[in-house]
Formats: sequence, structure tokens, C-alpha cells
Amino acid sequence: MSLARLRRKYTSLGYGELASTVVFVFVSQRFATQDGNVALWSALVPLLLILVQGGSYWLLARRWVGKSSMPEHYASAFRAFQALDLIALAVGFAGVVIYFPAHAGTGWLIVGIWLFGLIEYTNYFVLRLSYPIWSWLPSIRKRCLPQLVQDMRSATSRTGPLL
Repeated sequence: MSLARLRRKYTSLGYGELASTVVFVFVSQRFATQDGNVALWSALVPLLLILVQGGSYWLLARRWVGKSSMPEHYASAFRAFQALDLIALAVGFAGVVIYFPAHAGTGWLIVGIWLFGLIEYTNYFVLRLSYPIWSWLPSIRKRCLPQLVQDMRSATSRTGPLL
């Protein structure tokens, strides 16, 4: 893939993640109820954090893709986000469980939002899950590292491992 095409892809991915952040905020407010509002935000906040970080990563990565590796200060920031996101997901899960709404339909929608946050976390920090639908299963079986993790590792390898 040419450098220009790769940069366009990263631009599209970055703005797509940021746009989905806005969509999640507006659409979830349509389903907000007084009974489930705390549970909704408990599920939504970790997802929004991960989506904003993901969008930011793709837009920042246009600076080094095909030229060099991720600058160490970005890698350090994304390592911190990786830990922060896990904490946010754990606290969010607790909030969903504690404040689970009386209306089960709304409750399961909230669980779905939280699960989507977990899937996004996995896709960015654990195992690449995003592939075209026609090649999804064979691609998942390859167990590829997410591009963000590859970039963080390449930044570390330039300066040596961090403790």
C-alpha cells in the first residue's frame, strides 16, 4: 500500500472513531432513563475514552507511518491509557452492576455498550479484531497484534525496554 493511501486510511480510521464517539453520546441519550442513567454513563465513559484514544492514535500515526517509528512520548502516553482504560472498564462494570436499571431491556442495552468498550479495548491493546467481514474468521485465527501495540513496541525497541 502506498504511503499516501495508508495515510488516507489512517485519517479515515481516526475521524471514524471520533465520529462514532459523538454518535454514541447522542444515540445513548435517546435511551437514557432516570433509572438507568448512572449505569448508562458507567458503560459509556470507558467506551468513549477508548474511542477518543483510538481516533487520536490513528490521526497521530499519520506523522510516522512509513517514515519512522512511534515517538517514545506517544508510546508512554498510550501505555498509560492502556492501564487507565482497564481501570475505567472495571469501574464501569461495577457501576453497571450496582446501578442496573429496573427495565431489563435498557439494562441489556447498557451491558452491550460496556461489552463494546471491552471489544474496542481488546482491538486496540490485545488482539486485532477489525477485519473485512469476508475474511474475519480466518484473519482472527492468525492472532495478529493490533497496530497500536506494534507501534508501542517499536518505540520501546529503539530505546530499550521500559521497566
